[in-house]
Amino acid sequence: MVPESAATKPAPLLVFLHSWSTDYTEDYSEWVDEAVKRDWIYLQPNFRGPNKRPEACGSKLARQDILDAIDHIMATRKVDASRVYLAGVSGGGHMSLLMAGHHPGRFSAVSAWVGLGDIGEWYRFQTRSGVPSRYAKMIVASLGGAPGASKEIDARYRDRSPVFHLHRIGDLPIDLSAGVRDGKEGEVPIHQTLDAFNVIAKAGNHETIAPAEIDELWTAERLSKPRESDTVEDSVLGREILLRRIAGPSRVTIFDGAHEGLAAPAVAWLEKHRRATTPDRRFPARESEK
Repeated sequence: MVPESAATKPAPLLVFLHSWSTDYTEDYSEWVDEAVKRDWIYLQPNFRGPNKRPEACGSKLARQDILDAIDHIMATRKVDASRVYLAGVSGGGHMSLLMAGHHPGRFSAVSAWVGLGDIGEWYRFQTRSGVPSRYAKMIVASLGGAPGASKEIDARYRDRSPVFHLHRIGDLPIDLSAGVRDGKEGEVPIHQTLDAFNVIAKAGNHETIAPAEIDELWTAERLSKPRESDTVEDSVLGREILLRRIAGPSRVTIFDGAHEGLAAPAVAWLEKHRRATTPDRRFPARESEK
């Protein structure tokens, strides 16, 4: 979706990535609406569909699909290259974090909601009863086996899990968010979001979230000794904040909720950021950009 104003002046670009079990045709109208009211270009790329085959689920092919879609828009529309934003929820949150880790120079800021940081750990969560869930079966179909099945398969888990790549993001701002009850009323435990944030924090020499705090949030759904940042009010988020920590330009928020992504606060955070991007174009540049 391209606003009329983009015909005469560069516009910000919002790239939204579909979730784990869906494809680019899924209705994400609340995200479209946030882009439309700001006169932004909105892109919802097709990157190999649901995560149930090797070509999907964070593969190099899927990652290249996203880059190709962005490159095409950059080459054929007037895009403000300092405002290229990436966002996703659930499987889209996983893919947003993965793209940030593999291609940090391509984005100005990233917002990831209830995303996966470590597919291997999620597989173990999805098989904890002794019976593989449908998500565990989708992981095996995508990666060729369970964690530990072979060195080749373990290499795929690492390549497609953001926690092994987020240390490379540099000064890229990333906003990670999750509802505290996810993993109980949803399928992705908050550990996935918090562990991903800790990789970012450690890489930037910032304080990480203590394992005891993560365990307490998981079991009690509240910290007994919250910090000042954990009790701030955020009128745009509109939910009680149970944990909020900062690491340079990045932050993590655990809020009163479950497995959900909130478009309005996500885009409000993204629009605060400007950061030059460096496209690896596979399409000819616009004449005005040469």
